Amino acid sequence: MMVLLVIVAGLGVVTLLVILFAPHIRSGLLVGQNEHCEGVTFGKYAAGGVCRSPVSLEGKTVLITGANTGIGKETALELAVRGARVIMACRDIDKGEESADSIRASCAHAQVEVRQLDLADTCSIRAFAQKFLAEVNQLHILINNAGVMMCPYTKTIDGFEMHIGVNHLGHFLLASLLIGLLKRSAPARIVVVSSLAHNFGWIRFHDLHSQGSYNSGLAYCQSKLANVLFSRELSRRLKDTNVTVNSVHPGTVNSDLTRHSTLMTIFFSVFSTFLKTPREGAQTSIYCAIADELHSISGKHFSDCAPAFVAPQGRSEETSRRLWDVSCEQLGIQWD
Repeated sequence: MMVLLVIVAGLGVVTLLVILFAPHIRSGLLVGQNEHCEGVTFGKYAAGGVCRSPVSLEGKTVLITGANTGIGKETALELAVRGARVIMACRDIDKGEESADSIRASCAHAQVEVRQLDLADTCSIRAFAQKFLAEVNQLHILINNAGVMMCPYTKTIDGFEMHIGVNHLGHFLLASLLIGLLKRSAPARIVVVSSLAHNFGWIRFHDLHSQGSYNSGLAYCQSKLANVLFSRELSRRLKDTNVTVNSVHPGTVNSDLTRHSTLMTIFFSVFSTFLKTPREGAQTSIYCAIADELHSISGKHFSDCAPAFVAPQGRSEETSRRLWDVSCEQLGIQWD
């Protein structure tokens, strides 16, 4: 009976996600084109919001986690087109180099480099940050993009449940290690890729790592809520530093993020017409990273390049502060 209830709950969550994620059908257009690089072409279906900012990123340094595939790769391409030095932090170096080569092939002047980072291993995160800080003297944009979705119950190297460990705690530790450099490089921005799924999430402080019970959909939703709460709390703590933090919902993107869920893969195949391509899904991350009008906007949530609704549980200051303290405790760090 318990197994049946879990299956039904999972199906319900998946169904709601698919229904609510389906973007509006809009006409296509072409953005981001110049004489050296390919433009970003949007089809006739659901492109959603598009970043139309003409901002150049010459002289700027960008770090993107999970940049070897999906919206991370497309974000890296677009920011490289704009002249930024883009550092692609990837778990799989070989796949990262393949993606970097693809970006260079699309854009002759692209400054992209790949560095190894496994967000499921705090030792890897610390090693990455140590080397990064020794070799990079400026960081203007940090995009916490990497993530896992609806994977079977597994733990990170440090014993964290995989969703909360990678999607939240891994990025929390990375940001804590790089925040000094971001402050010194200000004005700087942090973009946290969350999801509309945060609406279905609750922070289960009594069982943060799902040891008592586990549902992959609910674990994912909890981690995406944690992303929103982290963004808002970090924004509060960075007040007057000229470092902004915003979270984004990229839309429902047709990518390999659903590879752990046969049901989600089937749903995405059936509803593929209503899904965004990775290029379309990257637009809100790009917008929050570069748009001039957001230079002083912090602690907000965006979707389709516009302010978006945040669930009540994502607006709770008490929950965000408690999650902050618990995260520091889990990681064995102090971040005041």
